[in-house]
Amino acid sequence: MIIETKNYNIYSGGLEVFQQLQAFLNDKNYSKIFILVDENTKEFCFSYIKDYLNHQINFIQIKSGEINKNLETCSIIWNELTKQNADRKSVLINIGGGVIGDMGGFCASTYKRGVDFINIPTTLLSQVDASVGGKLGVDFNGLKNQIGLFNDPKAIFVYHNFVNTLSTTEVISGFAEIIKHGLILDKNYWKEIKNFDKYNLKELPNLINQSISIKRDIVNLDPEEKNVRKKLNFGHTIGHAIESLSVENDINPLSHGESVAIGMICESFLSYKINNLSEIELNEISTFIFSKYNKYKIDINNYDKYLSLMCNDKKNENNKINFTLLNQIGQSDINKYANFDLIIESLDYYRCN
Repeated sequence: MIIETKNYNIYSGGLEVFQQLQAFLNDKNYSKIFILVDENTKEFCFSYIKDYLNHQINFIQIKSGEINKNLETCSIIWNELTKQNADRKSVLINIGGGVIGDMGGFCASTYKRGVDFINIPTTLLSQVDASVGGKLGVDFNGLKNQIGLFNDPKAIFVYHNFVNTLSTTEVISGFAEIIKHGLILDKNYWKEIKNFDKYNLKELPNLINQSISIKRDIVNLDPEEKNVRKKLNFGHTIGHAIESLSVENDINPLSHGESVAIGMICESFLSYKINNLSEIELNEISTFIFSKYNKYKIDINNYDKYLSLMCNDKKNENNKINFTLLNQIGQSDINKYANFDLIIESLDYYRCN
């Protein structure tokens, strides 16, 4: 399946996507091909691709994990590109999840004022969300994606069966972004999502393609998040704060998707309090998300830290914490604001349920 955007194509499906990758690279005739991987994607994912690359490959390997999504790791990538004589007609192929895609795209876009990059997302989360839309960047001073820019890849190649290399925990982490798409835009899609069985991955390709199309449509309307694209931030204002503190302090940090799931419960509560979401739908959303995700122990002593992180969120305007909130399942409003007391009440709602 080829999903077209304004500036590039997304190839989504089985092994044929790598045949399309091969044809794409042959057509572009790049001077050098660099592949960015971490220890996991090199071991478990590159083997699917290597037979379709009839080119000389230059590897760059970094350590996996959100904790390494920083300027120090960018320096490693830039140094390797320099050492291996990458020129402006080179291409960087990012094979990995959201960390690899965000950081690899950022490094490619800033190296020698920009070289081409291609995304091959290997996690469910990156397939349905992180790799699509041109948001690139790294974390800085404990804040998510604080340094970055907008720039599109030249193409994205989504191989559905990469999900078979993932643990159930990683699948359910990516599933959070699929849930978000149904909640903010499409009630019928939400009903379909509710029937998903995390142990039956045969259902996923259809959900992947639908979520890619939903995000594509929003990004085409608003590529630099000035308006409607802000809908995609649902669950992320509180979710990012919880994720940042977890990455900093927890032995086994929350994944991005797990954090967004918490954020969606809290922000659904805010939607009920200030944006007319019904109590029935609040309960429907909360019950479903709690059924899919392990409960995280939120420490009441961290509330001030969460609020401080939210105050530094890049989405804020006029010194107000900015939210996207639901008015009903399948419909959402941007540029909504909540005071500290309501945000704390939403954290209590999650903690006490």
